[in-house]
Amino acid sequence: MSALPTGAELLALERQVRRHGSGLEAPQLLGCWRLDQVWPKGSPRPSAFSGALLRAVQARLEITAPEAGAGGPGALALSNAVTLGPVELRFSGLGRLQGSRPLLQFSFQRLQLSLGGRVLLQRTLPEPAPQRWPFFALIARDASGWLAARGRGGGLALWRLA
Repeated sequence: MSALPTGAELLALERQVRRHGSGLEAPQLLGCWRLDQVWPKGSPRPSAFSGALLRAVQARLEITAPEAGAGGPGALALSNAVTLGPVELRFSGLGRLQGSRPLLQFSFQRLQLSLGGRVLLQRTLPEPAPQRWPFFALIARDASGWLAARGRGGGLALWRLA
C-alpha cells in the first residue's frame, strides 16, 4: 500500500494488529510526523474539518532518541506541536513502547510557547499517574512514509513523515 490508506483499510489493518501485533520497533518511529487525517471515535470517515484545521496549524508529532541517560533503556523523546504563523505551542516529554501491538505510552513534562523562535513561556507539567498516561496504539508504519495509530480517546490518526 504506497498511497495513503482509506479508513476501511486502516480498520482492517487494526483488526490484524490486534490479533498478531504490528512488529513496530522504536527506530521505525523516529522522525517528524505531520498529522494528515483524523477519524473521530466510531466514525468510518475522516473528519474533513479537523483534518484541514490540524494541517493548517502544522500539527506534528516528533519522535527522537532521548538525550543520553534520559528515561532509561528503550525511552523515546516525544513532542507534539502546532504552529500558527510565528507562534508555536509545543508539549514535550518521554515515552516508550509497551507490548506486542505495541502501545506508545508517553507523558509530557514541558509546555513551551514561542514567538518567532523566541521562548515566551515555558512550564513544567505535573506527571499523571502511569495508568493515566496518554498512548497511541500503533497500527502500522508504511515504508512510503505514513504512520497510523488509535489514541487513548478512541480516535484514529494518520501521519505523514515530514
